[in-house]
Amino acid sequence: MFETILVPVDLTEKNVMAVRQARELVSEPGEVVLLHVIEELQDVAFEELETFYRRLEERANRELSKLAASLAGIDAEVRKEVVYGKRAREIVRFAEERSVDLVVLGSHTIDPEVPGEGWATLSYQVAILARCAVLLVK
Repeated sequence: MFETILVPVDLTEKNVMAVRQARELVSEPGEVVLLHVIEELQDVAFEELETFYRRLEERANRELSKLAASLAGIDAEVRKEVVYGKRAREIVRFAEERSVDLVVLGSHTIDPEVPGEGWATLSYQVAILARCAVLLVK
């Protein structure tokens, strides 16, 4: 079992399986952190799009609350976090700074007929760069 589990989410249905796995793997008492990273547009000042970013953040918080509700009943703290930046970098940084034991994130299968495609996805980047254990859920 893992004491602190980070579940990066992109607010799509594919995250449901990762959240379920975190529920099964978190030690009680422990902590599950649901993290959403909002990527800022390059070469555009944050202030120019601040209203747009705030709407994204509000939506992210609503969706994170729904995912957090699916963890009701576990004897572990559930936290929701929204950060800004490059997704892989922020996920790895967050995991390192918070001494996360396990990162659980949704992934996809690689087509054996075209094995070179799909290696540069977010899930694989995090799996390679993170210093803690990573579980890819397909």
